[in-house]
Amino acid sequence: MTIRRATPLDLEGINSLLKQVHEVHYEGRPDLFKPGMKKHPDDVLLSILQDDKRPVFVAVPAKDSHKILGYIFCVLEDYIGDYMHADIRTLYIDDLCVDEASRGQGIGSQLYHWASGYAAGLGCHNVTLNVWTCNPRAMGFYEHLGLKPYKICMEKIIDYSNPLNNISDIIKG
Repeated sequence: MTIRRATPLDLEGINSLLKQVHEVHYEGRPDLFKPGMKKHPDDVLLSILQDDKRPVFVAVPAKDSHKILGYIFCVLEDYIGDYMHADIRTLYIDDLCVDEASRGQGIGSQLYHWASGYAAGLGCHNVTLNVWTCNPRAMGFYEHLGLKPYKICMEKIIDYSNPLNNISDIIKG
């Protein structure tokens, strides 16, 4: 297996995996995700593939450099000159996916370690990512790699059948 920078020739394979990821999210949170979609339309994806601040790496078999086994979407984030925070560079992992047929072979771990090495080579302070709590398999995978919670986003879904959530009633007091 080889890991390399993705090119526009990889669009079809990447799109297939983007749909797999979206399906996991849709199954976990159908209140937030539309069925049958993918994260990026083709024009946006092609733009990302050309952006050095948003490198995408793909894992391919040694003998077939265009069969995409997995990908990792990265974003370089520079936090410089902030009033309160230290100056750091972060590699944010926007998305990591291994094809369903290739899971359990260590490809995801290799993609993560590749990206971590890339981040180290660029002098990054850390690697960050977000993971949906409706995807416990992914959460376990990242914990196994040594990632720990960095910050937690919380929500409360509004129950519109509850009269206390009617804004006009709240304003009237």
